[in-house]
Amino acid sequence: MSSQSIWIVDDDDSMRWVLERAFSEKKWQVKVFSRAQDALDAGTQSWPNVLLTDVRMPDMDGMTLLQQLKQRAPQLPVLVMTAHSDLDSAVSAFKGGAFEYLAKPFDLNEVLEVAERAAERLKSAATAKPNKAIEQVSDLIGEAPAMQEVFRAIGKLSGSSVSVLITGPSGTGKELVAHALHKHSRRAEQPFVALNMAAIPSELIESELFGHEKGAFTGATNKRPGRFSQAHGGTLFLDEIGDMPLSVQTRLLRVLAEGQFYPVGSHQLVKVDVRIVAATHQNLLQAVADGRFREDLYHRLNVIHLRLPPLAERREDIPALAHYFLQRAANELQTPVKVLNKDTQHALERAPWPGNVRQLENTCRWLMVMAPGEEIRPQDLPTDIVAGTLNGQIRQDTGSVSWQQVLGDSLREAFASEPDSGFSPFEDEFNQTAMKIALEITGGHRQRAAKILGWGRNTLSRKLKS
Repeated sequence: MSSQSIWIVDDDDSMRWVLERAFSEKKWQVKVFSRAQDALDAGTQSWPNVLLTDVRMPDMDGMTLLQQLKQRAPQLPVLVMTAHSDLDSAVSAFKGGAFEYLAKPFDLNEVLEVAERAAERLKSAATAKPNKAIEQVSDLIGEAPAMQEVFRAIGKLSGSSVSVLITGPSGTGKELVAHALHKHSRRAEQPFVALNMAAIPSELIESELFGHEKGAFTGATNKRPGRFSQAHGGTLFLDEIGDMPLSVQTRLLRVLAEGQFYPVGSHQLVKVDVRIVAATHQNLLQAVADGRFREDLYHRLNVIHLRLPPLAERREDIPALAHYFLQRAANELQTPVKVLNKDTQHALERAPWPGNVRQLENTCRWLMVMAPGEEIRPQDLPTDIVAGTLNGQIRQDTGSVSWQQVLGDSLREAFASEPDSGFSPFEDEFNQTAMKIALEITGGHRQRAAKILGWGRNTLSRKLKS
């Protein structure tokens, strides 16, 4: 039980009632306010041990209240709650000095526990320093609890330069999170440099990371700085870290420990100040057990671990993500945005999405090009989404069958039912299907789709219109 005091600021009568009752039952001394200004006025007499505020309120909002409180009562722990949870709100709250950020709907026991922790730490709460306004980021979207945890972590890490390891399946947005960690850090004005280990030949990774002298190896015709030097003062994002060769892992470990290295072929020591954010879709602990990844490097990188969930674990985010991607594709194509009807939205929410957010983004771009009307219907969706299969592979309960078998069966039935129709209708349908698949694969890029089909772009455009 607690004998602490708390003030609750929220314009929602029902929310104030629920919270007041919950805290009163735990013996908290509770005051409630429907307006932020009323709480500030009451503070001229005394302050509580903890203050809990909503963000979106008329007159003065919760973020403005937080700013005022940090000036008037800098030691007061402030809990910020909102139903409109996004990355910018979370980061703004933590950068503004909030003790904790709570996304509605929340568990009342969680709120009570957080308030208890806030009250216990009242004496040691640090005065928040003023921060610059936060730049809008927003490829990161998510109401799902797992994404709210990611947003909360990014906010809490905004004042730190510790190493972060991001894990999750391919296509979940690991590089977007790395960018957000950088943009919401003290290093935001310094370089953000990315290197994908899987995209670089293993014999060149050392040179890419640390640079080289002229003549250091065959083909080194000029002196070249490495990614560490390019990222000095900022953030180095090492994507697919699990693909890094063991020999390079040893050098990386030393650089992380000492902050200095020798470029390939050089005897001149280079000192750097770099924050490391690493990412992988692999199980690094298994890689350690298999001897493919150094255990000491794993622990050096894994100071903070952020796990990104597959899209199938955050289906509630699919409508908002789809709307965002459709709008962005419309801006790129300079065309009016198309909208999903309710049935189409439900179909997207039920799809398996093995390619995760990246697959959803490509699907939305494809729909902006291929869907015939302003409203996107379920029949407009790509075939692999409709069928719930990966890469359009046709599966049946009894096993897999080849596309040639399916085509043959379909033609056999069609010829039998319409023996006088000729082949032209089927040829047209085959061409339409081939174009649809090519555009799916290329994310709606017509020139690349035409190349896959062996046509010129004008030919593809003409056939699409016919």
